[in-house]
Amino acid sequence: MSKRSSEREQLSLFRALPGADMALRDAQDLMAYPFFSLAKSPRTVPIRFEAGGVSLTVEGVPEHGIATIWDADVLIWAASQIVQAKKEGIAPSRLMVATPYEILRFAQRGTGRSDYLALRAALDRLQSTTVATTLRQRERTNGAVRLHRFSWINEWKEYIRSDGRADGIELILADWFFSGVMDEALVLTLDPTYFRLSGGIERWLYRLVRKHGGRQPAGWRFEMRHLHLKSGSLQRRPDFALQVRQLVRRQALPGYRLSIERSGGMEWLAFRPMPGEPFHRDLSTVSVEEPVDDVGTGSVDRPHHSRWITRRTIGGSPAPIGREAAPGNGFGAP
Repeated sequence: MSKRSSEREQLSLFRALPGADMALRDAQDLMAYPFFSLAKSPRTVPIRFEAGGVSLTVEGVPEHGIATIWDADVLIWAASQIVQAKKEGIAPSRLMVATPYEILRFAQRGTGRSDYLALRAALDRLQSTTVATTLRQRERTNGAVRLHRFSWINEWKEYIRSDGRADGIELILADWFFSGVMDEALVLTLDPTYFRLSGGIERWLYRLVRKHGGRQPAGWRFEMRHLHLKSGSLQRRPDFALQVRQLVRRQALPGYRLSIERSGGMEWLAFRPMPGEPFHRDLSTVSVEEPVDDVGTGSVDRPHHSRWITRRTIGGSPAPIGREAAPGNGFGAP
């Protein structure tokens, strides 16, 4: 018996719930670290990140490239399904089945042939992308570091009708991802308009801001060099910073006010939730962040050893936002 056959046989099949009015949920770990390519063109250069005692390496194959921030919409759909099932007293499973139409509509995509082909390509990238990380791995008693290796989707298959159209998609989620979503403390709700964000940096920045901004009324900020590091982007830092400034000018992120601050020759992106919006009265399934001090960083960025880039030079800190700015939409190509 093959390993994959035995895995499938041990899992119950979870049929996707109707998703028309389902809240968008995302895993905090995926929001806080550079797990995805931000470019629509195929990326095969590995993403490598190490900070705060956490390391990760993301690699893709030349045929498909690394899974993109748009491919992550499938994981947002899956996380939303898992959390909703738990709320309704239904046991979710890593083995999920849905129609392409259901997934595409949830992600606010079209449902034509090109959209289906793009979904198929996204599933291929999610399966062929490999991640190796120490995140959420307990240290062993001898001090050794445990590295967890996985792909976002262990396997997937489609059911084809006699006319050649897809009738259903079945997939098995990575246990690392599934277990994180099953822990409601590691899940956040996204703004319903998230899928309208079209740019890679725009989508990544919203998720990072959403993760760190949360219920911090005084706001939060990141030094631009550290922000570039956390993105995993292949762009030159000046080009990356220019795009961030453009997003600030447009006030492009739903639910947050952005501003640029400069001091001591350093440039910071600062942000805070916009008050009074209905979405921000119920931001997540549980409280968002641990308490922070006046110079510290968020829980995922707390330094642990000397290899961490010191908070005093590069990093994020909760900080009041001075000047307020006035407020201002796919899967990658198959």
